[in-house]
Amino acid sequence: MQLYLATAPDRLDQARSYTSHLAHATYRIGPDAHLTARPLPQQLRGGLMMLSDLDAPLIRQPEPLCREVIRECNCRGFSGVVLDFDAAPTADRVRLVRRLEEPLHRQGKTLFLPEAWGSCAANASVLICTALSGGTLRARLEEAQSRFAPRPIALDCQRLAMDFLLPSPNGEGAPLTRQQLQQLQQGRPVYFSEDLCARYFTYRTRQHTHFVLFDDADTIRRKLCLAEELGITTAFVMLPEVDDLLEGLFDRKK
Repeated sequence: MQLYLATAPDRLDQARSYTSHLAHATYRIGPDAHLTARPLPQQLRGGLMMLSDLDAPLIRQPEPLCREVIRECNCRGFSGVVLDFDAAPTADRVRLVRRLEEPLHRQGKTLFLPEAWGSCAANASVLICTALSGGTLRARLEEAQSRFAPRPIALDCQRLAMDFLLPSPNGEGAPLTRQQLQQLQQGRPVYFSEDLCARYFTYRTRQHTHFVLFDDADTIRRKLCLAEELGITTAFVMLPEVDDLLEGLFDRKK
């Protein structure tokens, strides 16, 4: 299993002290629909480009942007591109994905797409989020493998920390900060869900029962092990989301 650590430039030194397998979250589509980036060390080579379209305009001509992305990948020795697109697919973004896919594939570089974009490129790897509140992680991954085959899937290991009111028919909970989670967890027995690959505990208020699901380094490692059993070879975690778990996820580089 190849575990990538996604990091912005301000966390680069911390990230590089744990692994050389980095996804550089420094690139975005600028207001003129060209590639823009925060500075990286001149000598930096290897890893992946992570490209955001946050606040990007309509991309009327994707070809110049594609050439800029490919040129930067070749200059930096990046082995692929992770598209950090949060919104649903739009026609202009889909054209960009399809223009970008062919040259990357031809050069042996991998294009990683969010799950909602998985049907937009025939040779891309599809990112599947591991943060679940119901069902089983194994079934979720197997269903995704079947749906996107023969394309590979990769894990987007988003750290789970959610508080659910019971019953929770829609499966939606309130996100918890680390401090909130620690305060709620204090003195309460914690259990492990084999189905969700996450830890949980319950507590009561005057009117409600609460169910809290959360990840730690051990649950993320278990998710990676399950993925390996299913033949999945790539996964991502992100700073600063896991900055307190790095010792448990990576063998610190000597």
